[in-house]
Amino acid sequence: MLTTLKVGRVVLAGAVILSFVLTSGGSVSARPKYKAAADEAYADLAKAKGTDNKFTCSLCHPVKDKKVRNNYGAAFGKHLEKKNETDDAKLKEALKATEKDNSATEGKTFGDLITAGELPGTDKAAE
Repeated sequence: MLTTLKVGRVVLAGAVILSFVLTSGGSVSARPKYKAAADEAYADLAKAKGTDNKFTCSLCHPVKDKKVRNNYGAAFGKHLEKKNETDDAKLKEALKATEKDNSATEGKTFGDLITAGELPGTDKAAE
């Protein structure tokens, strides 16, 4: 038989679980330093093409699955010395090195596109 005490415990447990689910369900950037480095390095482009003056994940990822990268994201990843690099200087170096790589636009590098005010990556997964 359910007593008031038992019902209270069940309601309290449910409230705790619900609050945990609601607070942990927010959007999280897997590599926030990568986005921050790009926002800083290409502030004008982020203002023009981003959301709230910042890039979205679509700069490097064409789909929600963050394991899938576009051509710019794949090129950037090749210039990183290690997976999940956190050193700001190394991230800036990788961004600069990626600028020299050829983009999907014939005859243009990623840097050419960025200078022209265009997003460097495609909306397709890298091959």
